[in-house]
Formats: sequence, C-alpha cells, structure tokens
Amino acid sequence: MKKYLIIACCYFSLSTNAQTKNVSFVRNDQDRKVDVLIDGKPFTSFIYPADMEKPILYPIFAADGAILTRGFPLNKREGERVDHPHHVGLWFNYESVNGLDFWNNSYAIPAEKKVKYGWIRNVKVNKVENGKSSGKLSYSANWENQAKDVLLKEQTTFVFSGTDHTRVIDRITTLSAQKDPVNFKDVKDGMLGIRVTKELEFPSNKVEEFADSQGNITKVSASGNGANGTYLTSAGKTGNDAWGTRGNWCVLYGVKDGKHLSVAIIDHPKNPGYPTYWHARDYGLFAANPLGQAIFSEGKETLNLTLKPGASVTFRYRIIVGSGTKVSAETLNAQAANFGK
Repeated sequence: MKKYLIIACCYFSLSTNAQTKNVSFVRNDQDRKVDVLIDGKPFTSFIYPADMEKPILYPIFAADGAILTRGFPLNKREGERVDHPHHVGLWFNYESVNGLDFWNNSYAIPAEKKVKYGWIRNVKVNKVENGKSSGKLSYSANWENQAKDVLLKEQTTFVFSGTDHTRVIDRITTLSAQKDPVNFKDVKDGMLGIRVTKELEFPSNKVEEFADSQGNITKVSASGNGANGTYLTSAGKTGNDAWGTRGNWCVLYGVKDGKHLSVAIIDHPKNPGYPTYWHARDYGLFAANPLGQAIFSEGKETLNLTLKPGASVTFRYRIIVGSGTKVSAETLNAQAANFGK
C-alpha cells in the first residue's frame, strides 16, 4: 500500500468525538423523494424522478443551514454557472460501462444521440430506518441501456449522521453484472461526484471548454460572485494540483456568507483502485474516480475493471460536510482511519 504525507493545515471541524444527533426520514413514494432530517433540520433529500437519468442526493445542507450543492439545473440561483446539466447534487455513475456513457447523460442530450448513453432506472426505496445517532436508507436500481436491457443491478445503502458542526454520508454501493460481462473502461468521468455552490469554486477569469465521450462541447464561464474555494488531499496536494492525483481523502473548502464551509470525500481501503484518483475541478465538480487509472496516470497504470456475469463489486465512501470551526488535517486522517476499519 502506498503511503501519503499528511500535512498540518487549518480548515474545518470534523471532530470524531462530537455528540451525534438523531436522524429521521420523511418518505414520499408518490413524489419519488425521501427527505433526510438531522435533529429535525433538513440535511438532504434522496430524489429519483422518472424523468431524471440517475437518482441523486439534492440539495445538501451543512449543519448551520448553508447550502453546499449548486442549484442548477433543478433550481437555478443568481450568479451560478449553468454548465454541465448532468452535474446535479451528489451522484454515483460512470462514463464508460460497456461503452455506454452514464455520467454525461442528461436532458441536454439530443434524442438521436441518447442511444449512446445509459440510465439508472427502476429505483426502489427498500428501507428507511430512523436512529438516535444515525439513520439508514437503502435502495435498489438498474443500470440500463436505452432499450431497457439491464447491465448492472445496484444495491445502495446510505448511512446519515450529524453533529453540531458536521453532516456525514456513508455510501455503500454494490454493482452486480447480469447476463453479460460488464467492462468499466479506464476513463476520466466518474464515479462519485458532487457539484458545489459557487463559493467553493476557484476564483477564475477564464472560459474553458470540455468535451464528453461523444464529443459534445460544454463551455464553462469565468467564475465570480465570491468564489474562494480550494482543495487539499491526504498526499499534500493543494488547489489545481489535486486533480489527477491519488489520495485516501480530499477536502474542498472555502467561506460562504462569512462562514467556513467544506466537503470531504474519504476513500475506503477495500475499494477497487484504492487510493482513488481525484477528478477535482476548479469550477465546482468534485469527484472520486478509482477506475480512470490509464487517464490519470498518463498510461503508466491500467485497471479496466471487468465483471463476469453474476459477479459483483462494492464501493464505499464517506462524505463529510463541515461548517463553523477549524481543525488540522490530522482530523481527516483520523476519520479516514475510522472509516477504513
């Protein structure tokens, strides 16, 4: 196992000893939505509209009520960028699954091109369980092509918890191949992603262009309106140097409305490709992609994960939303050690 230097740096409180709050759910099957409450206050909602190409957590709130996630495309806010309509909330999918692009699929893809994209459909909430210190939500879903042939069966469990200054999501997802082998080609766009509020973007005065797997171009405008975010990884990479590097955790942090706000993603030692590569962009996309090794290593490594029919793979991640107070990087290291047990 590779070792990483943990640098001492001050940012936001993620104490492992703070008192946890009770977690409850409000389930609405008709609206295809489950609200998650921490101590009676909104944390997030699991939503799975029939017309959306994937289920997501949206919006996500910090403990102090600050909104972590970008509003667009579901609820556009003043001053926000309106690029990449598939970047919505917190999601989990991949750019190349037997050649189908699940990551970039959205309402913006022309109907004649949809055949090249994949959907996560037939989402069913199987169980919600309130708790005094944590709560659980489990769902099942199918990863399908346009003809509704099932490539993968998904089984996911979320464990939600929170304290005075933190909100935590543990995500455990198992993907099982069905009648055909399933190949995850080494590509850039994947796998656990979140699109954040404009304040956590990097300050920038440039316009950039990005192409998806089918050559569709998206322009990203210059940032403004209080953008002040930056990254730090467990390997000591900061800012834009975090992109395409490995680490067992990465945190994006900044200030919103005069208050500290951060989101950290922690990888798990049992995940394929551990420690993950970080697909961490300066315009507000923050993602962990353990399967894109050929891209991020510039050909020095390859993975090309393949599942035989009936075989499964499990991915585990911890997402920590911090607000209010500062702490050293050692706290995230302790969180990673705790999560990895």
